[in-house]
Order: sequence, then C-alpha cells, then structure tokens
Amino acid sequence: MAHPIRQAAAEIAGALKSVADVNPAFMTTSDKAAALVELGAIEARVAELRLRVTADAADVAEETGARDVGAWAAAATHRRRGDCAAEVRLALALADRPVLATALREGRVNLDQAHVIASALAKLPAEVSSSVVDEAEAALVGYADRFDPTELARLGRRILEVIAPEIAEAVEARHLADLEASAQQRMRLGLRALGDGTTRISGLIPDASAARLATYLHAFTNPRRDDTASAVDPSLVEEGPNADSTLVEVRAKRASKPGEPTSNPVPYGRKTAQAFCHLLETLDPTRLPIHGGDATTLVVTMSLDSLRADLATATLGNPAPGDSHDRITAEEARRLACTAGIVPAVLDGKSEVLDLGRSQRFFGRAQRRALALRDGECRAEGCHVPAPWCEAHHAGTPWAAGGRTDLADGLLLCSHHHHRAHDPTYATERLPDGSVRFHRRT
Repeated sequence: MAHPIRQAAAEIAGALKSVADVNPAFMTTSDKAAALVELGAIEARVAELRLRVTADAADVAEETGARDVGAWAAAATHRRRGDCAAEVRLALALADRPVLATALREGRVNLDQAHVIASALAKLPAEVSSSVVDEAEAALVGYADRFDPTELARLGRRILEVIAPEIAEAVEARHLADLEASAQQRMRLGLRALGDGTTRISGLIPDASAARLATYLHAFTNPRRDDTASAVDPSLVEEGPNADSTLVEVRAKRASKPGEPTSNPVPYGRKTAQAFCHLLETLDPTRLPIHGGDATTLVVTMSLDSLRADLATATLGNPAPGDSHDRITAEEARRLACTAGIVPAVLDGKSEVLDLGRSQRFFGRAQRRALALRDGECRAEGCHVPAPWCEAHHAGTPWAAGGRTDLADGLLLCSHHHHRAHDPTYATERLPDGSVRFHRRT
C-alpha cells in the first residue's frame, strides 16, 4: 500500500488531470479571481509538503551518492541547483519554526514569503533569546496576510524595534559594528578594460563610503545644475540586473519654446557614470596621498605634432599593475591638460622631455615625473614593479658624497632593490640597456 503522502500526490495529480482540458476563458471574472487565490494557497500547501519530505530525505542523497538532497533534486527534477539548495535550507529551517511551517501548510504564507521570514529570523543576532525569536516569527507570519515579500524583508530587518524595543538599539549597534568590521575585510574594487573604450568597475565598498559617493554623485546629477538637461528622479529608476540600461521615460521639467522638440531623456545610470567621471576630474590632487614620491598625478605623454593635430593619440603614463587603459585621443589630452592633477609631457622627435615644470633638488616632483616617463618601472634586472611604486635613487655618486641630483644620475628602484643598492654587501653593475644587476660581494 502506498504511503499517504504518495496517495495525496496521486489524488492531486488526478484532480489536475480532470481539468486539463477545461478552458478558463469561460469562467466569470469572480470565479477567475477566486481560483487564482485558491490555487495560490494550494501551491503553498504543496510546497510545504515537498519541503517537509525534503527535510527528511538525506537518505535519498546517500542512496544515490549525491552531495546532498538539493543536488539530487536538481538532477532528478531538472531544476536550478541554486533554487533546490535554497529549498533545502528553508526545509531545515521550517523544522525548527513550527509557526511558519503551519502557516505555509495552511496556505496563509506563500513560498516566497516563507523564504523571506526564515532568512530574517536567521539573521537575528545570536544574543537574542529564543523567546524573542519566537515572538519575531509570530509577528512576521501575522504580517504575511498584508505585506508582500519585499515589504516583509524590510519589516524583518527592523522587527526587534517592534517586539523588543528595549534591546533593539543595543543589539542593532553591535550588529552594525560587526557588519562594518566585515565590510572592511570584504571590501574590494576591480577595474577591467574591456577593449572597447570602456572599463568595467566592480567591487564591494562599505555602506558609509557608498553613501558618501552617492551624495557626491547626486550633486553632479542634480537637474538644477543644468536647466537644459533632462531631470530624472533616481527613485523612478528600475531596480534589478538591467537597471543600468533602463531608460526612464521622464520628461524634463523645463520651459521650452512653442514647437521646440523635447530632448530625449537620459538614462539615470548614464548620468551617474558621467557624474563619476566629473568627480574624478575635480578632485584636488594636492590633497591626495603621496604616490611614488609625488602627489597623485596623471601624466599625459604626446608628441608635439600630436598636440597640434586634430586626429592623434596620447599615452597615459604609468598605469597601475594590470591596467591596460593607457591610450586617449589628442583632443581628450588637450582637455585634460586644463584639469587639476593632469600634467602634459610634450616630447619632440627624439622623445626628449620639453616641458615638465621646474626641477627641484632631491628629485622633486617634476624630476620624479621625468624619471617615471623615462624608466617606467624598477630598473633592477628582471624587476617590473611600476614607477608609481618605486623610489628615486642616485645611480652615480651619492648626494651625501657630493653627487648631483639630476636626471642623468637618477634611477628608479623599488623599495627592495633600493635597500640593496645601499647595502654594502651588494655590488651593482650597469647593463647596456641602463638596468642594474645586483650581486653579492665576495
């Protein structure tokens, strides 16, 4: 005799088969509405039954050698592994959350709501007592008949303020401290040139830094800065994976002459990207950290002919390791030359520096720029540490011994090789290409 759960599955299958050929087009509007609600509740109840079986199906995975029942279910039912894995986590959570499990079984909570509620309860701080967690579970289940999953997620993040306001602030403070510490460990930022004139920026930064960046960008995207620009309300931008390419159909609220065509709305994602570029161009380089012995400064190198030509290119000097975005048009170089932190290095036919500013003693900023352009990286044999991370070294007579601090005697060495250059146990040899070879003295 079949197990009652399998009998129930067979009966459900039979009931569905009996209406397989029924056309809902002839239902009344009220019947359609009622059927949608009833079928949604049944779907939730069937999902709860499947999850109940899943929670006790570890032996199925063992029988087939699968990693877990989620991996087995993905292969057996041809579903996405991520969805099956999420259902396994929810099934195990429901085993400890009887109120939520009952609500799902009775159709009062749908599957999406159950995922959100279980996740919210799992994220409650460990120091919260089990009785408070139980209260949170009951409260969120009660909210499910009025709020969708997105709204429930927001309520779940602030549920302690509702059920336990006396401990909420202290718990929240400790939780935020943990999140901030975690953010400092997980923060990252990557730049990858795509080869089509654009670079993809991806990463994670702390919320506080993101909020500051958003504030700066909003200052640039404020429609009041340009009365002729289309005003786009950030709150109207679609959320989701395609948000950057979503065109928000918002007309510019500006006066226009009769018959004048209204300009096309600009996607807010593009406006934000433009704002980010403007932000970088308006940063004050004198307030940035010293970088390679000089204030953080971008050097643009181009020939004298290119500077004067309409169609020509220029080179961005000393990109960071792994960067390949080092070519721009001469027109862009001329524009950047007017921007703070951009130093034009104009070369003649022999690639000799014509204009790098006034030289200074002790390898000043102008000399450091010249060395960076000439050497490009550490001049120790086989070392490729880029110029911004190198130090200027007197290759000839040391300055303390009466040597001159000029470009002819200057040499870029990374910190490791600079220490080797001043280590009396090492000798140096200049190679024909101008690089330095080190060897221990005998």
